[in-house]
Amino acid sequence: MKKSTIWVLTILMAMTIIGLLYIEIRYMNDMMKMRADQFAEGVQRSLNSVSYRLEQDETKFYLEDDVNEIQASAIYAQYSNGQPPHLSGMRYSFSTLSGVEGNLTIRGDIDQLSKIQDDNKNLLNRYNSMQMMSEELNDRYLYQKGLIDEVILKISTQASNRPVEERVDSVTAREYIAEELKNNGLDLPFEFAVVNRSGIPIYATTLFPKGEIEDESALFFSPLFPNDPATKRIFIKVFFPSKGSYIYKSLGFVIPALGFTLVLLVVFILTIILAFRQKRLNEMKTDFINNMTHEFKTPISTISLAAQMLNDDSVRKSPGMMRHISTIINDETKRLRFQVEKVLQLSMFDRKKATLRLQEVDANVVIDGIINTFKIKAERYGGHINAELNAENAIINVDEMHFTNVIYNLLDNAVKYRDQERPLNLIVSTANISGERLQITIEDNGIGIKKEDLKRIFEKFYRVPTGNQHDVKGFGLGLAYVHKMVSLLGGSIKAESDINSGTKFIIILPLTKN
Repeated sequence: MKKSTIWVLTILMAMTIIGLLYIEIRYMNDMMKMRADQFAEGVQRSLNSVSYRLEQDETKFYLEDDVNEIQASAIYAQYSNGQPPHLSGMRYSFSTLSGVEGNLTIRGDIDQLSKIQDDNKNLLNRYNSMQMMSEELNDRYLYQKGLIDEVILKISTQASNRPVEERVDSVTAREYIAEELKNNGLDLPFEFAVVNRSGIPIYATTLFPKGEIEDESALFFSPLFPNDPATKRIFIKVFFPSKGSYIYKSLGFVIPALGFTLVLLVVFILTIILAFRQKRLNEMKTDFINNMTHEFKTPISTISLAAQMLNDDSVRKSPGMMRHISTIINDETKRLRFQVEKVLQLSMFDRKKATLRLQEVDANVVIDGIINTFKIKAERYGGHINAELNAENAIINVDEMHFTNVIYNLLDNAVKYRDQERPLNLIVSTANISGERLQITIEDNGIGIKKEDLKRIFEKFYRVPTGNQHDVKGFGLGLAYVHKMVSLLGGSIKAESDINSGTKFIIILPLTKN
C-alpha cells in the first residue's frame, strides 16, 4: 500500500471518529443540561407544594382555633343575659288539661341539663314552618361567611407574628419535602434550612453546609408564606449533596457509548502507527536486501577474480604473486564470513532470547586482543587506537564470541563514520564503577550523530543518514545487535554524541560476584 493511500485513509478515519466524538459529547452535554433543568424544575415545584401545604396547615390552625372559641361560647349564648343560671338544676312551669298548674325542678350536671334543654328545643323546632327552616339556612350561611372572614383577617394580621418554629415545624417540613420530592420522581438525600430575609438560618439540619457551597447549582430556595409582609418573610433552602452523581447516573447509557468510541479511537491510532511502522520496516528490509546484495557481490567478485588469476601459469610461478592472491582470498573470505554472520544475527531479533555460552573472561584481555587485531584496519585509514584499560577487576560472565562481536561492531562503526578531514582517533577504556560494575567506553572523533537520530540508533534496520558520505554500507543491524546482546548479558548501553564532535558509547556490565 502506498504511503499516500495510508494518509488518505488515516485522515478520513480521523475525521469520522472526531465527528462521532463531537456528536456524542455534544449530545451528552445537552442531555446533562436538560436533566439539570428538569431537576431544578422538579425541586422548585416540590418546594412550592411544601409552601402551599404549610399555608393550608396555618389556615387549619386558625379555623380550629375559631371553632374552639365558638364552641366554648355556644353554651352561654342560649341564655338571655349570656350567662347560665348559677343553680343546681333547671326549673319548668306547666299546666294540665284539667287546669292544674305546677312547677318542676330538674337537678343534675349542667352539661347534661343543657343537652336535655337542647333536645327540647329540637322538639319544638320540628313544629316550625318551612319559612323558619329557610331563615335558619340563611343564618348559617351568614355565620360561616363571618367565620371565614374572621379567619382571613386573623391570618392577614396575626399569622406573621407567630414564632417560625410554630409555623414551620422541622419534622413536618422534612416530611413534606421528602413526600413532594418523591411525588416528582426525585428520590435522593437532602439537607434543608429555614432562613430569614437576610439569609441568617433560623434553624437547619445537622449536615446543611454552614459556609460557602462549591456547587451552587445543588442549592435551591423558595419563599414560605409568600403573603407575609416583606419585612417578615421567611425562606426555605434545600441542598442536595449527591445532585451531580444523580444527574450523571441518569446518563449512564451515554457514558459506555463514549467509552467504546474512545477505545475505537485508541485502536485506530495503534493501527495507523503499526501500519506506518510496517511500511517503514518494509522499506528498511528492501534497503537491507539491496545492501546485502552489494556487500556479498564485492567479496565474491574479488574471490572469483583471484581464482581466475590462479589459472594463469605465470602467476603460479611467482611466489610473491601467490602470496598476494592468497592474502586477498583470505581477507575477502573473512569479509564474506563476517557479512554472513551479520545476516545470521537477524534471526536473533525474531526470538525472545538467544542461546548464550556464558563463561568468565577478563574483559581487559579480550578487548586488548580485539584492539591488536583492529589496529591494522585503523592504521590503513591513517588513524590509531589508544587503549586505557584501567579496570583493576575486569572479570565478567559473558559469551566471549558475542562480546567480541559487540566491541568489534562499535570499532567498525567508528571507522565507517570517520571524519575524512582529520585522522581517526579511537580511545577504548575500562574502569570499575560503584555497584560492582565494569564500564567500557569507546570514543571516536568522527562525524557524530544528530540529537534527533541519537535516540533511534539502536532500532533494527535504522541507519543514520550520512549526507555526502556515500561509501558507508551496512544493513542497519549492527547497533541493534549490540544493544540486544548487552541487554541479554545483564548490562546497559548508551550513546553520547553531537554532530561533528564524535561519538562515545558507554557499556556497563556486572562483574562476577566472586
